[in-house]
Amino acid sequence: MSGRRFKQVDVFTRIPFLGNPVAVVLDADGLSGEQMQRIAGWTNLSETTFVLAPTRADADYRLRIFTPRAELPFAGHPTLGSAHAVLEAGIAAPRDGGLRQECGAGVVQLAIEDHSAARLWLESPPRTLSALDAAQRGPLERALGAGIERDTPPTIVDVGPRWLVARLADARCVGDLAPDLAAVAALSTALGLTGVVVFGASDDGVSAIHVRAFAPAHGVPEDPVCGSGNISVAAFVARTGWIEQIGARYRARQGMQLGRDGRIAIRVADAGETIWLGGDAVTCVDGTVRA
Repeated sequence: MSGRRFKQVDVFTRIPFLGNPVAVVLDADGLSGEQMQRIAGWTNLSETTFVLAPTRADADYRLRIFTPRAELPFAGHPTLGSAHAVLEAGIAAPRDGGLRQECGAGVVQLAIEDHSAARLWLESPPRTLSALDAAQRGPLERALGAGIERDTPPTIVDVGPRWLVARLADARCVGDLAPDLAAVAALSTALGLTGVVVFGASDDGVSAIHVRAFAPAHGVPEDPVCGSGNISVAAFVARTGWIEQIGARYRARQGMQLGRDGRIAIRVADAGETIWLGGDAVTCVDGTVRA
């Protein structure tokens, strides 16, 4: 076994241990998919990423992303955290103020900004949205243990991960939620979902909405701060027209129920066709992993 550079990066925060950690294995060329999955199961974080040489000329590096149980074509906070690690390690340098990451969803564009709501931004891959079958609304509410708002029907958003998005009455309802995780896992398996994301309007003076994401079917009971989940919420509010309530540029908070304080920046343009996800990141662990 040889040592490979390794970082654990906290994403959607400027303060260590208040965001969502991602484990990043640098110099990952030569590892098999089986080895990567075993490492991801060992770190037991919501995602572990592996940085590889790109296979496309228009990419700066390639990324493979694993939950403790499966590989994902794309995920938000791992993309931002890995970009932070790649820049810090000198593996890639910005071109025209950004990076180009190859992953299972294609080439993702990243922007680096020093004077904005967030330093790192990614442009979401294309998404597809489909309404939840009305017959599944009851099982969803029973799994959540709370009612959902009916004027914005729950929607499945596929951005690589497939999230079922539902709006609750307000941030207090979101914060008080105590879902039946076994029922959420069963519903996710039945519908082929990554998990369920809920959100509600906030009045904390910091954010427009409060978000929580549950993915027990993938070994993640609650994701502290979920990038793809927040992209899915942005696509949902754009599709339903609820974006008029919060604006095309807004902040979300997530993770308070887990002792975190994630801050997510969102930009929506072109009637929801273009979504940018922004956040800060900080390295908490820097060393090597023997793999």
